[in-house]
Amino acid sequence: MWDTILWVIAVIVGIIGVVRLFQGQVLWGIVLIVVALLIGPGGVSLFT
Repeated sequence: MWDTILWVIAVIVGIIGVVRLFQGQVLWGIVLIVVALLIGPGGVSLFT
């Protein structure tokens, strides 16, 4: 259950990060993408 929730949150944060990159907010985009990679269950999860 937690894996699914973390995966969905990571996908949403990652999409927002990519959108920020296209809007020209490079720093926010990179930060959000890194956060998405950290909380995603496929990456290095902060919660496990």
